[in-house]
Amino acid sequence: MSTLESWLLPDGIEEVLPRQAARVERARRQVLDLFAAWGYEFVVTPHIEFLDSLLTGVGQELALRTFSVTDPLSGQLMGFRADITPQVARMDAHSLRREGPSRLCYAGSVVHARPRALSTSRSPIQLGAELYGDASLAADIEVISLMLETLQQARIADVHLDLGHVGVFRGLAKAASLSPLAEEQLFAALQRKAVSDVAELTADLPAELADMLKALCGLCGGPEVLEKARAALIAAPRSVRDALEDLQNLADVLGRRYPDIPVYFDLSELRGYNYHTGVVFAAFVPGVGQSIAQGGRYDDIGAVFGRSRPATGFSTDLKTLVNLGAADELISRTAIWAPADDDAALWQTICTLRAQGETVIQALTGQTLADAPAGCDRHLQLTGGQWTTEQI
Repeated sequence: MSTLESWLLPDGIEEVLPRQAARVERARRQVLDLFAAWGYEFVVTPHIEFLDSLLTGVGQELALRTFSVTDPLSGQLMGFRADITPQVARMDAHSLRREGPSRLCYAGSVVHARPRALSTSRSPIQLGAELYGDASLAADIEVISLMLETLQQARIADVHLDLGHVGVFRGLAKAASLSPLAEEQLFAALQRKAVSDVAELTADLPAELADMLKALCGLCGGPEVLEKARAALIAAPRSVRDALEDLQNLADVLGRRYPDIPVYFDLSELRGYNYHTGVVFAAFVPGVGQSIAQGGRYDDIGAVFGRSRPATGFSTDLKTLVNLGAADELISRTAIWAPADDDAALWQTICTLRAQGETVIQALTGQTLADAPAGCDRHLQLTGGQWTTEQI
């Protein structure tokens, strides 16, 4: 490797320099304090573990984003975590094994073999919250509310909320007795909102079912969409109508709590279809091509770890929150310059000042007051046998 190449980083991998790192760390602490105030307990998951465990119960998309290496001790494949959520689900199902609701949160670096989009980082700092053990709509409302509070704390403007429910398409697909291949093809066509493709793929179905599946492409927009959906899907299975009712109740509660946040519905948006089992949601802001926070219900993931529990949660990228937020710039921290002296009294004075929250930078051999770095507005000076602070 040439000298020029030795300091280059791979595409999508970035370093965080001191000033930005201070803002990121400040935001991390604030978010974790917010989570704690809601009763969410902080957990730390491994950066690397056996690949089979890391990818158990998750979709192919995550497998494609996961770096794998061979463990020199066991000879088994290991993976660097690309998503912390499945690891936390394992903790709840296998390690904690609690009864009743369990609230867990996390914040840590992940690495992606492939970015979510061309312009996104491959080394985000993922933070999120998960609520296990409660299948009610109240749990989904709590998690979405916590996500919106997190964005408000970061002072991100012009947020709008996207709501969907995978149960709508899943219920119609089950009623149509679609083969796995046909269901996958129809799912892909709906994601593209390719009306002609959907019509072609449903041509052999009973007319009523075909019409309802085709209607999904156009069921996107504001609150009026739910009324249109109830009319268009009036003959749908009970599970589909229950999903629509859940979305209505969810929107009603969130509308009262956050009247200034617009809500958008998309019944053909099936992000995480092979992973989620109910309500799915995401937060968007103008000028950013994809969601800045997202989540949903994923009730079945714990089964592969020996204990199936209801689950709902959300995640976001801490660096995205810091970059998009309008939070105040980090307050400049002033410092005290101490001379290069081994005097015991000086050392005790330095320790006392640091314990009081002051930043004290002690000179190294040969340095003088003229070498004090920017930010030092005071210095320690021996006066009358006492070390005292003086303005520079």
